[in-house]
Amino acid sequence: MRVVAGRFGGRVLVAPRGRCTRPTSDRVREAVFSILGPGALEGARVLDLFAGSGALAIEALSRGASQAALVDSSGAAVAAILRNLSTVGVEAEVRRQDALAYLRTARRDARQYDLVFLDPPYRHASALGRELSAALGPVLAPGARVVVESDRRAPLELDLSLLDERRYGDTLIRIHGPR
Repeated sequence: MRVVAGRFGGRVLVAPRGRCTRPTSDRVREAVFSILGPGALEGARVLDLFAGSGALAIEALSRGASQAALVDSSGAAVAAILRNLSTVGVEAEVRRQDALAYLRTARRDARQYDLVFLDPPYRHASALGRELSAALGPVLAPGARVVVESDRRAPLELDLSLLDERRYGDTLIRIHGPR
């Protein structure tokens, strides 16, 4: 796995050990950032929930995002994220925390994000839609985009405006905006 483009382009990233994390493929990451377009990233505040290796947030930082928060409940994922951030030489907020708990904290602290990545474990995605929809609204900046990766057979349904949808094999990518 590598950073596809931008100032960190070509740098090799590690994924957490084990079978609990399914990193977003280079092909899908490249497609997501192509859909978003270069202007969507310049100066963006990024939130990567269920961050895994952190590849999505690191790709965003590589392409011009100004800051990122990476959240995952797995210790192995957090270790991989910290290693990857060190590899590319960039700092970001990294939290070992449940995604919903992080969103409650972000709301309390009046944080807002321009770009949010949601890539929960496929087996849990379809059950998270209602809670994530409610928790995301207050942390979305005006014009924000939410990029969701899930299995096409059990998609993560959000109560946000659907702006785009693409399928890459069994992977479904949906891009949402605030209602």
